Amino acid sequence: MNQIRLEKAKTGSDLLLDTLVDLGIQTIFGYPGGAVLPLYDAIYQHDDIHHILARHEQGALHEAEGFAKSTGKIGVALVTSGPGATNAITGIADGMSDSVPMLIFTGQVGMAGIGKDAFQEADIVGITMPITKYNYQIRDAADIPRIVTEAVHIATTGRPGPVVIDLPKDIAAARVTSYNDPNLDLPSYQPKVEPNGLQIKKLLNQIKRSKKPLIIAGGGVNYAGASKELIAFAERYNIPVVSTLLSLGTIPIDHPLALGMGGMHGSYASNMAMTHCDLMINFGSRFADRLTGNPKTFAKNAVVAHVDIDAAEIGKVVPTAIPIVGDAKETLSLLLAEEKVRTRHDAWTEEVLANKAKAPFSYKHDQEVIKPQEAIERIGQLTDGEAIVVTDVGQHQMWAAQFYPFKNERQLITSGGLGTMGFGIPAAIGAKLANPDKEVVLFVGDGGFQMTNQELAILNGYGLPIKVVLINNHSLGMVRQWQESFYDERRSESTFDDEPNFQLLAEAYGIVHYQFSDPKTLQEDLQVITENKPMLIEVNISNREHVYPMVPSGKSNAEMMGVSFDA
Repeated sequence: MNQIRLEKAKTGSDLLLDTLVDLGIQTIFGYPGGAVLPLYDAIYQHDDIHHILARHEQGALHEAEGFAKSTGKIGVALVTSGPGATNAITGIADGMSDSVPMLIFTGQVGMAGIGKDAFQEADIVGITMPITKYNYQIRDAADIPRIVTEAVHIATTGRPGPVVIDLPKDIAAARVTSYNDPNLDLPSYQPKVEPNGLQIKKLLNQIKRSKKPLIIAGGGVNYAGASKELIAFAERYNIPVVSTLLSLGTIPIDHPLALGMGGMHGSYASNMAMTHCDLMINFGSRFADRLTGNPKTFAKNAVVAHVDIDAAEIGKVVPTAIPIVGDAKETLSLLLAEEKVRTRHDAWTEEVLANKAKAPFSYKHDQEVIKPQEAIERIGQLTDGEAIVVTDVGQHQMWAAQFYPFKNERQLITSGGLGTMGFGIPAAIGAKLANPDKEVVLFVGDGGFQMTNQELAILNGYGLPIKVVLINNHSLGMVRQWQESFYDERRSESTFDDEPNFQLLAEAYGIVHYQFSDPKTLQEDLQVITENKPMLIEVNISNREHVYPMVPSGKSNAEMMGVSFDA
């Protein structure tokens, strides 16, 4: 391996930071500790690195996720060894589940202490192996530029995902006068981006024969930046589009062909279309159980075409007749470049769109208690549907997915596959830091809020005017809903009788705070969200409100509870 000489000796930490800057990375979310002190000392002296001090390692990871999900750029986090690294596990697993490009540096005890149960030692390479795209432990400071360069490439190409680099303390402190050539040489890692041309033609021929075609837009469309191509393809063939949670915004919700979210809490139109289509074209969704319901009854009469950059996802859940391995944007571009095939399915499209009009997401107004759906709708109006919307996990997450008028790709930042409570506050911070000129609104429940609210300290410290909308039902709403629906209303440990005063908590962090409980004044009360300052807006709702429609676990998408039909 070629050696590159340095003009003067540098520490491993200096090499690491210089490599990040050379790769265009300047923002790091982290929390210091003993094993990473050499790296933090280097950060202190490095003018081009912008470090954000989280208040907990899990917060740092979710902040990196919010940064990455909202931009498509890699999110970088830095934590210390032992408990610092293990506190980061949830964020790493969340990023793996949602295909988030992330680079995580974990401190490690010195080389001599590894494997000897040294103070704050943990085998983070072994622990994270199932929840990373790849991981490394650096054992020679001269390898740092090469390993960091490889890690960024692996994390950001193909199907994105988190890569962990474990850095022993003495390697970070070691001084070197040369380093190994960092040019990429990964013959065993060659992700496939461009799809097979014969499969493209096979799909077009199937479109020609189809009478009931349907498009599933998954998170892969979002991550590939393929919104324009998706819309153009749907319009060319007049095919309705079902969105997954992670693709909301890739086709504007008010587009005539947009059916909204499908699956467990999806729209009637989406779920009936998935049930009755004869051709299902899936761009970048992994057919997760929340979308498919019972896979044995899912799209039983459909020829399935599945486009995914990860070949392992194709055929994993749903039998696939037309497998296409490739990037969603590349695939859609090739489909659009081909001559348009003749196809007629007017009656089907009319039927599907009639279902959209017949059974939209809806709720009954109440004069006694605020409806969370109305609060989200109103905030959608006040932000003109243009805000970056971040959610935590639970009922409020589904209401936001149903009632916020999404228009743009990368607009909804949420925890999809892992469903991580506590994701919301730190992810909103990461999204705002990455998009300082965009409005960021966070919807969070009182359960998730109490998991990571210490990150609120960052808002004023870094001048982040995030609007935190706390939908407070004094319970773990989604857990409680399942208990009420399927466990004879036995609300076992799902209600909070001892919650803190969230208004005083916001005051402790120096954040403007409001509390709204009157449905009669809600429309006017929510005007405060237009103010350009960090704030907590606490909206009190009923602790008996359910998210509908709902497909019970194990049922088919046609077996929805709580569908309301317009008269």
